[in-house]
Amino acid sequence: MIELTSEEKLLAQKFNKLKQEAGSHSPSIFTFKQKLPELDIKVDACFLSNPYATDLFLSYFKREVMDTGKIRELLEFYPSQNNVIAELLGEFLKVKPERIFVGNGAIEVIQAVLHNFTRSKILINIPTFSSYYEFVKDGVEIIYNTLKKENDYRLDVNDLIEKVKTEKPDTVVIINPNNPDGGYIPIGNLRSLLAELASVETVILDESFIHFAYEDSSFDPINTQALTDTYPNLVIIKSMSKDFGIAGVRAGYGVMSEARVAALVKNGYLWNSNGLSEFFFRLYVREDFAKDYELVRKRYIADTIEFIDALSKIEGIKVLPSKANFVLVEILEGTTSMEFVIALLVKYGIYVRTANDKIGLVGEYIRVASRTKEENELMVNAFKQLTQ
Repeated sequence: MIELTSEEKLLAQKFNKLKQEAGSHSPSIFTFKQKLPELDIKVDACFLSNPYATDLFLSYFKREVMDTGKIRELLEFYPSQNNVIAELLGEFLKVKPERIFVGNGAIEVIQAVLHNFTRSKILINIPTFSSYYEFVKDGVEIIYNTLKKENDYRLDVNDLIEKVKTEKPDTVVIINPNNPDGGYIPIGNLRSLLAELASVETVILDESFIHFAYEDSSFDPINTQALTDTYPNLVIIKSMSKDFGIAGVRAGYGVMSEARVAALVKNGYLWNSNGLSEFFFRLYVREDFAKDYELVRKRYIADTIEFIDALSKIEGIKVLPSKANFVLVEILEGTTSMEFVIALLVKYGIYVRTANDKIGLVGEYIRVASRTKEENELMVNAFKQLTQ
């Protein structure tokens, strides 16, 4: 049983109120600073991003924008239209620019695709990222494929295929690696699955965490963009917030058929980037930045593997296998997920996400993001103390 002091209980009550106001998502650090300034957050392991990549982006931004005075251009002038940014990305991704849709964050791409291309029925694996069922238009039927606890919530491809044959949805959503559990479908299995789903009108493949996945010890990047050549029903969605640590910039894109991109641009998405996101996209496709980024990406994966291994050895919790930059942790021995989250927050200044609002989970779970090596060590020590 976790015990809190009277002061900690007061902080816990205020946190609970903020969490309720945030709904199925978590209050941001800015919200805490505004509404709960007495809370000292030392480690933000709720939001999912690579801190080493943030440092890298900031070094380029300082050198090329702040130190040169070019920040004025980013603020004063209009950014480029969607198709111009798509041209930049197309050459880098080796995808026709006409098949790239640039969004104000991946969340805009998700909403645009669901609202324009899902007609009557969507199939979603749960647990998963809640926006995929929250953003569905009125009148669209949602079918859930519930992943099994005894299988650590891993996707059973055969179960999914049978569900599709039975329900006949016009849209199927696959997140790889999945959020909140980090479950990963190897590329070979993914190709086989897409072949089985070829008759489905729209297959959404969300790869917002693919830069953290790996299939061997080389940690080489996994690239699936070419799959849209083979499967015209496929829509690949990519967030840049997590792997590059730039959630505040709002940058994401989708790869899909030319007709779909044209329809979206025509329906109001012509000019949806901002100056900062355009700077990022122009940086993203540069050879020097890409080379530097690969170093911090692989360093972060190595640190994350070490972090997950350390957490897995702690008694009183169960850490599910993950190929993302976070883990889903089951809290054992009678403590609720919210009690554990609050204790970490008010006692140690560590902010993690309760998963008690994730439909499809059975038990008490929290989601914990990997941070820097030093921050990860702080978290491991805090977990050990709370589970003693």
